Amino acid sequence: WLANPILSDLPGNRRPQPSTTFGTSPPLFDAHIHYSQSAWQQYPPAEVAKIFEQAGISRALVSSTPNDGTERLHEAMPKRVVPELRPYRTREDMASWNRDPTILPFIEERLNKGIYRGIGEFHLHGDDAMSEVVKKVVDLAVTRGLILHAHSDGRAVEHLFAANPKARVLWAHAGMSSSAQEVGNMLERHRNLWVELAIRSDVAPGGRLDPAWRALFLRFPDRILVGTDTWVASRWEEVVPLAKTTRRWLAELPREVAEKIAHKNAAALLGP
Repeated sequence: WLANPILSDLPGNRRPQPSTTFGTSPPLFDAHIHYSQSAWQQYPPAEVAKIFEQAGISRALVSSTPNDGTERLHEAMPKRVVPELRPYRTREDMASWNRDPTILPFIEERLNKGIYRGIGEFHLHGDDAMSEVVKKVVDLAVTRGLILHAHSDGRAVEHLFAANPKARVLWAHAGMSSSAQEVGNMLERHRNLWVELAIRSDVAPGGRLDPAWRALFLRFPDRILVGTDTWVASRWEEVVPLAKTTRRWLAELPREVAEKIAHKNAAALLGP
């Protein structure tokens, strides 16, 4: 990238230019990719690999329904795909997994494959996160050193930490509708909380970083990740253009912060 424009939120309209430039194609660690059954025929692993190459995605946190898709993609790209296990056998489990005791042995059996770095991305809202099944899943994640990737509101995230303060939670979509201020409040309260920005168009409306989000990134540079969310097959067509959009707003940040958000934070959270 060219030298970054003068951008800062410091008082007095002083906007110092970052001291270094950012590379022309910084790698991205996409922290929200699905490879579910609807995409398998249209996007076989070789095609997914091409998309990742075109987008400059060096690594991706992948989940799927069923989980066979994740395992298939990981087998094809073991160094690029970081698998996480969804607590869903079928899409029908999405609405009931949190109160279904048969989910626990299913999760344990799949985790025994030894490839998974997290449990998620799962859907969980409000007080549904207080169930005994959820509490046992949280404890299981802590025991096995796994992250919990939660598509949840703030209340559910609070319950996850109440179940076990040692949990490490990746908050999908930064809470989806939560404001930058609300996300900042959550990050302030919970040191084991990270957020990813999939489908958060409000981060850079019109291609320019929103001041409130920029301030959040500078305040918590070690706990922000990027993501796409290929939740339906058609979203695979958006991976490359969304990667370009992400790089544009990353260029507005100091290089060190941009590199952390682009890939270093995810690597630190999920391991090599």
